[in-house]
Amino acid sequence: MHSYKTILSYAFVLLFLTACSNRYNFTLTTTAKVVLNQKATASLTEKSGKPIDSVQFYVNGRKIPSTNNTANIDTKTLGVGKHVVSALVFYPEKTKKVNNSIEVLADKPYDIYTYEIVNTYPHDKTAFTQGLEYHNGFIYESTGRRGTSSIRKTELKTGKVLQKVDIDDRYFGEGMTIFNNKIYFLTWESKMGFVYNLDTFEKEGQFSYGNSRQGWGMTHNGTELIKSDGSSKLWFLDPETKEEKRSINIYTDKNGIKDLNELEYINGKIYANYWKEPLIAIINPDNGVVEGIANLAGLQEQIIKEEKITDGDAVLNGIAYDQENNRIFVTGKLWGKLYEIKLVKK
Repeated sequence: MHSYKTILSYAFVLLFLTACSNRYNFTLTTTAKVVLNQKATASLTEKSGKPIDSVQFYVNGRKIPSTNNTANIDTKTLGVGKHVVSALVFYPEKTKKVNNSIEVLADKPYDIYTYEIVNTYPHDKTAFTQGLEYHNGFIYESTGRRGTSSIRKTELKTGKVLQKVDIDDRYFGEGMTIFNNKIYFLTWESKMGFVYNLDTFEKEGQFSYGNSRQGWGMTHNGTELIKSDGSSKLWFLDPETKEEKRSINIYTDKNGIKDLNELEYINGKIYANYWKEPLIAIINPDNGVVEGIANLAGLQEQIIKEEKITDGDAVLNGIAYDQENNRIFVTGKLWGKLYEIKLVKK
C-alpha cells in the first residue's frame, strides 16, 4: 500500500512538472513614453523561450503591421495621450491576448500668453456661467446650478437679458453652442443634452451621452459638435445624430490636462477653460496638442477684489468669439463684468 501511494505521488509530481513545462508566460514590452511623431515599439516574448507560432499587434483595437514578434508604432496618426497596445499570440493549439499601453506626449512646449483688456461690459452677477457664445451681435449664455439653470440671450453693451428660458430644476445646466440655428445645451451629471430653437427658445429635442462621462463644455468646428466631460478628452459629435464619433486626448509635452470645461472654437483651434483655474488652453484639434496656455489670473483676482466675491466657485469660465471683428470675450461664474480681451504671446 505504501509503494502504491509513493507511485501515485511520483506520478502527480511528474504530471505537475509536465504541466508547468507546457505553461506559457508572455510579456508585452512597449515604449512607455514617446514624443509625438516619433516611433514607438512593441515586442512580445515568452519567458522561457518557448516556440510562438505568430503574433498580431493592435493599437486601440486596430491591427498594425509587425515583423518577428515586434511592431513599430507610428505616433503621428495616433495623436497624444495614452493608447492601448494589444498582442494576440498564437502558440501550439492556443491563443492568448496580452495588453499594455504607450503614452504619447506633445513634441514641443506650449507658448505662454498673457492678456490685455480691450473693453468691459456689464454682466449679470447672479449668473453661474457655464457656456458663452457671441452670435449676430448678441451674447448667448447658459447658466448652472440646480434651480437656477437657464439659457439666455443678452445685449452686449448693457448686459440686459432679452430672452430667457429656465431649465427644469432636475438638471444642472452646463455648456452650450449655436449651430445651424439651434442651441445645443448640456447638463452635468444627468448624461442628457437638449436642443432648442435659436429664435423661439422652444425645446425641440434631447440626446443622451455615449462614452463621455458627463456634460461640461461645448462648441463646434462647422461640421461637428465638440464636447468636454471634465476629463482630459474632447469628444466630437455628429450634429444630426448626436452620436460621439471620436475623441482626442489633450496633452502638453509633459502630461495630460484634465478638468477641461467651457469651450470655444477660434481660428481653427479649440480654446478651453480649466475648471477652477484662471487658465485657457489653446488646443490643436487634429492631434490634441496644447499649443498655448493663456494665464488670466490677474483678471480673476481683479474682479474678485473689486466686487468682493466670496463664493469659491466664482471662477473664470466662459469664452466667446466674434469672428467678423476678431474679438474674444471672457467672463466667470457670478462675475459682474464681461471682458473683451486680446491675448498677447510672451
